[in-house]
Amino acid sequence: MRFRHPDGSTVHLAYCTNVHPAEDLDGVVEQLRLHCEPVRRRLGRDRLGIGLWLARDAARTLSADPAELRRLRTALDTRGLEVVTLNGFPYEGFGAQEVKYRVYKPDWTDPERLEHTTHLARLLAALLPDDITDGSVSTLPLAWRVPFDADAARAARRHLTTLAQRLDAIEELTGRSVRIGLEPEPGCTVETTAQAIEALTAPGGPPLDRIGVCLDTCHLATQFEDPHTATDALTAAGVPVVKAQLSAALHAEDPGRPAVREALAAFAEPRFLHQTRTRAPEGGVTGTDDLDQALGGGLADTAPWRSHFHVPLHAPPEPPLT
Repeated sequence: MRFRHPDGSTVHLAYCTNVHPAEDLDGVVEQLRLHCEPVRRRLGRDRLGIGLWLARDAARTLSADPAELRRLRTALDTRGLEVVTLNGFPYEGFGAQEVKYRVYKPDWTDPERLEHTTHLARLLAALLPDDITDGSVSTLPLAWRVPFDADAARAARRHLTTLAQRLDAIEELTGRSVRIGLEPEPGCTVETTAQAIEALTAPGGPPLDRIGVCLDTCHLATQFEDPHTATDALTAAGVPVVKAQLSAALHAEDPGRPAVREALAAFAEPRFLHQTRTRAPEGGVTGTDDLDQALGGGLADTAPWRSHFHVPLHAPPEPPLT
């Protein structure tokens, strides 16, 4: 959906499709029929924005076959849907029974991540509505934190700089501007907005007119970051927020209580990582890679916990969790 900001600009609110598994184009088109169009109708809107996830196979099919790209564009138009952003973080297998650490591969040290994101940017330029000239693609924040050394950092910067050059070429060819947003996530090389600023403003970093930040509010909350402080710091550093993803994190005020631990245990599951954090007594934040590790004694329970679990803003969990 489109909203008019007080400054006169257009704000796009989109329904993110990576909550529905689809690895190929047929699955993506079916998502539009089964999920996206019904959401639009329920909201009573003529048009609904879609934050589309295109897995590797779907992206390759669309890139190789103009007829298939027309098929997708026609399906969107027919169902009253429009695409202004792509979720380029998961590469493939996001609906698998176990994803966990696999979601971070290939990372930005791997040329395949560059090629995949290039495909996505070109596809988005072709899918944008006729009256929209700007789009965004979110992507993983360089890599999982280990192993990641100075050589890996240089490779990631090199690939992002190459991507920025390709984005320049896309705009010159199509008149469409596509920007990429690194999405800080707990456990990654870039897990906070401060680390995003450091990575993107370091010497040799990619140009900020093409590469910025995708601000995920669940990730922000999991890391105990204050939203006002984070966004003010990004603005001061000149790092653009090209996209925001809106959900809450799971909060346990008193994780030492048996009832709270029992409630948390119901959220520990085998598919995704649920990085869990608490404030350290000496300051800062400490945590575990997964919720079951925290419950197993890997995290002190004397201060509140927050877990990387995307809680819908409109539907808080049952007490004692918030």
